[in-house]
Amino acid sequence: MKRVGEICRKHNVYVVSDEIHCDLVREGYTHLSYLVANPQDSDRTIVCTAPCKTFNVTGLQVSNIFIPNPAIRLKFLHEIAGAGYSQLNMLGLVACKAAYAGGEEWLAECRNYLEGNLRFIKTFLAKKLPEIKLIEPEGTYFAWLDFSALGLSDRELDELILSKAGLWLDAGYIFGKGGSGFQRLAYSCTRATLTEALNRLFYAIHGKWDVAH
Repeated sequence: MKRVGEICRKHNVYVVSDEIHCDLVREGYTHLSYLVANPQDSDRTIVCTAPCKTFNVTGLQVSNIFIPNPAIRLKFLHEIAGAGYSQLNMLGLVACKAAYAGGEEWLAECRNYLEGNLRFIKTFLAKKLPEIKLIEPEGTYFAWLDFSALGLSDRELDELILSKAGLWLDAGYIFGKGGSGFQRLAYSCTRATLTEALNRLFYAIHGKWDVAH
């Protein structure tokens, strides 16, 4: 991040840092805000966070936008006023306050459940689908899965996931050229749903159900 800061300063580039998953960091890792890493760039930096990913209140449309530069903040307020978002809805404000003031215990349980889901994915793949490699995340609730050992094109891999497995994942190539051969799996769900998804994947690859799960 410091190197990014150097490049942006050199070329007079402003930075909008999307840190919406900052609360969902796995044990052993620490979230470092772009603004903390580059405090000298506060006049050209906007940091975005929100309670929606952490506390599952996306539909309430509330977020936290940190803009240290008063002139940029004024421009931002003018733009959201023009878009009709000058006032947040009351439910969103109340939920945001309640989440940050009293949601610590819930968040701890949520992170623990997500960690259990990740361990389940790791174990399932190692035992039953070793051809799929898991790139372990440092945070959030997305598993980055490497399908390259199957030797499929991105189109063939999409066909496998969508038509044979009946799953809707995020194809790696939508994130850039380096994502070819990968799929992104969101594991922010119940263990039962995750088990169903992995067994569908097993069926799609091996042509049979894993009846021993």
